[in-house]
Amino acid sequence: MLAAAVSSVLAGLLALAVCLRLALPFFWLDLMYYWKLRRCGKKLAARMQRGILTYLDCFLDQARQTPNKAFIIFGEQTLTYRDVDRRSSRFASAFRTEGSVKQGDIVALLMSNEPDFVCVWLGLCKLGCEVAFLNGNVKARSLEVLPDLEQDNMALWLVDHTAPSDQFTTLLDKAEHMSGETLRDLPKVDLMSNFLFIFTSGTTAIISMTFFQMCGATSDDIIYITLPLYHMSASLLGIGGCIHLGATCVLKKKFSASQFWSDCVKHNVTEFVKRFGKIQIREGYGLTEASVGFLNYTDEVGPIGRASYFNKLSMPFELLRYDPQSFEPVRTDSGRCIRAQIGEAGLLVAPLTAMNQFLGYAGNQVQSEKKLLRDVFKAGDVYFNTGDLLVHDHRDFLHFHDRIGDTFRWKGENVSTTEVSEVFGLLDFIQEANIYGVTIPGYEGRAGMAAIVLKQDHKLNGTKLYNHLVETLPPYAWPRFLRIQTSLDVTETFKQQKGKLVQEGFNPDVTQDPLYFLDVSQKDYVLLTGRLYQDVVSGKTKL
Repeated sequence: MLAAAVSSVLAGLLALAVCLRLALPFFWLDLMYYWKLRRCGKKLAARMQRGILTYLDCFLDQARQTPNKAFIIFGEQTLTYRDVDRRSSRFASAFRTEGSVKQGDIVALLMSNEPDFVCVWLGLCKLGCEVAFLNGNVKARSLEVLPDLEQDNMALWLVDHTAPSDQFTTLLDKAEHMSGETLRDLPKVDLMSNFLFIFTSGTTAIISMTFFQMCGATSDDIIYITLPLYHMSASLLGIGGCIHLGATCVLKKKFSASQFWSDCVKHNVTEFVKRFGKIQIREGYGLTEASVGFLNYTDEVGPIGRASYFNKLSMPFELLRYDPQSFEPVRTDSGRCIRAQIGEAGLLVAPLTAMNQFLGYAGNQVQSEKKLLRDVFKAGDVYFNTGDLLVHDHRDFLHFHDRIGDTFRWKGENVSTTEVSEVFGLLDFIQEANIYGVTIPGYEGRAGMAAIVLKQDHKLNGTKLYNHLVETLPPYAWPRFLRIQTSLDVTETFKQQKGKLVQEGFNPDVTQDPLYFLDVSQKDYVLLTGRLYQDVVSGKTKL
């Protein structure tokens, strides 16, 4: 009798397992990932109970526990956690003694990838400063603000022993005379203190220590950081992740992809994995502004994450139906938004809660409000609008579809359409410019394109435009294509329409408008013919 009952139970469990495998093949992976997130939360809570709340707290804890562990490798130079701790203290003392830098001051940091980037950053954190990472690709127009900063009594520091002019205060020579001992009376900060401004995304970040699940990485690992440190992924995730683990990071002044990608192209991803052994490649999605993100923890190639019940439980989000012309959410007669269907591209939004806050864009309340959607599903609810389109497929996988709005990505960088449009407006022969991104086969992201209206009695001067772009914008922000129009399409509220332009792209067979291509070798915009178009899309002409 007992044996029969046990057999029935085992048979039932086996049948349940088979049903789950067939109906919900990723159920156990989803559940395991959910529990991993729960464990991360518990570890974070335990750290907070020990008084370790911030990146600085975590770094100082590692410096005490593993002072001789290598922290940064830079060329032939190796700095331990103690070395970085002492050097950052010297910088902090120099700032406080020579510059009267104090808690609450906002300090902009414009440096390349090097150990002193981290040391200066941590030194300013020790003083309780709010640090702003500046994009190292800034051009002349951005640097024109330096005289204005001096007039506003803004101190300009140079991380060097000497300076080209008396506008700057040198740091290295002063830090050499400072003590590297632990600073006394460090200012106290709380979890809602502003910690960091990241101008590539235009946001602030809360001063909190997040647990980084490094997919099995440990303190024994050496992690190579390929991105510029002004990127959140390099600084907060890369450096911060190494600090959390007590691991070692490798920095390079400027990453060269020639050798790395030659292997990827030669062997493709599958062969690349086989060549270097059993490694795991994980795709993900995240934002600086809000705590919504995904990780594809399966072996499926292509998706950026999962939309399972457990994932929506830990990180709520919705995909909304949108208008392809205005890119605004479609609303019902009662004013409520509509959820996108399975397989339909939808606008990714996330509810604002105590655990998922949006602090807004520094000094720009109007822009901050534009990122919020109100009364989405019920009166009074507020959602953060990511501006990204995702597709939820029938297997609960999420796929990145497109980025809409005022930015697009090219060459791994965010391109601001507003900034590029303003640069075009400075030329005497351009009346208006509408900037957007277009896809090109074989390239990630979108290449810049500008639909422009010329002033009356003026002609396009491609050489002058090219020289102007070189002086004012980094190369990744240069529009690669031009479209000459007699007028720009706008909405009823006079907002420039980009949807149709994006769909038509740069194919000369699709439009009668004159199209031009940026030929960097000629330093000019040349007429985009059908043959040149084929050379671009086939990869014969490189961008």
